[in-house]
Amino acid sequence: MDARAAKFGLGMGSTTTPADDRSTPAGTALQKRTAASRIFAPINHRQPITPQIHEALRRAITTLAVLPSESFSEKELSIELGVSRTPVREALIRLADEGLIDILPQRGSFVAPIRLQDVEEAQFIREALEVSVVRRMTGRCSASFLATARANLAEQAKAVAHSDRDLFLDLDEKLHRSFCEEAGLPKSWRVIQSVKLQMDRVRYLSLPKEGHLEELYEQHVRILAAIEAGDRDEAAACMTVHLKEILRTLRRLHGERPELFET
Repeated sequence: MDARAAKFGLGMGSTTTPADDRSTPAGTALQKRTAASRIFAPINHRQPITPQIHEALRRAITTLAVLPSESFSEKELSIELGVSRTPVREALIRLADEGLIDILPQRGSFVAPIRLQDVEEAQFIREALEVSVVRRMTGRCSASFLATARANLAEQAKAVAHSDRDLFLDLDEKLHRSFCEEAGLPKSWRVIQSVKLQMDRVRYLSLPKEGHLEELYEQHVRILAAIEAGDRDEAAACMTVHLKEILRTLRRLHGERPELFET
């Protein structure tokens, strides 16, 4: 089973990484089969069920373990997971609210294509918030925050050296969340999380490009250096460059993987 698929509780099916598989065009039987056949992790019935289903499917979508046009069947998911159809339906509705699936009357639920306008708007919102966050926190950071941020960057360097994309993304999330927390604006991170789902598939697609992990890491280093120096303008400028990175790759990816995007 694919290590990444196992991590997200998805593993019954092809071991080919969908995001890197260019041999299977959108619309084939492989892509259109239901995701129920690849849900693997057992449900913990002592915990709320809907959030478990929602998180597994959301991670599968944002990491391209399931691709646009693939279908989700309430019936098959409920059978596979050993739960009633109600929590499955609730999870799918949440995913639809997040723009990750399309629910089509009389047809079913399908993974939504990547929509350029949604990604661009999400980037706009994230940039507006995070640039303001680093301006607010620069010059007032605690020693403990700086130590934790440096340790995070050290781990990022190791992830880059080993080409560990999943670890790098986890560390990236922790670093950006820590900015909001240090600024005393934890709700800002929750807002960013809700909108950046539209960016996450593009981010994941961009990581295999040679040198891209290194570039993102160096951008993080420059952001933290400006924060440590107490230079608000430089910190804001570095964050702006960093968050606009996705726009530089969006059009390229649209050309390379058109089957993943809305036409």
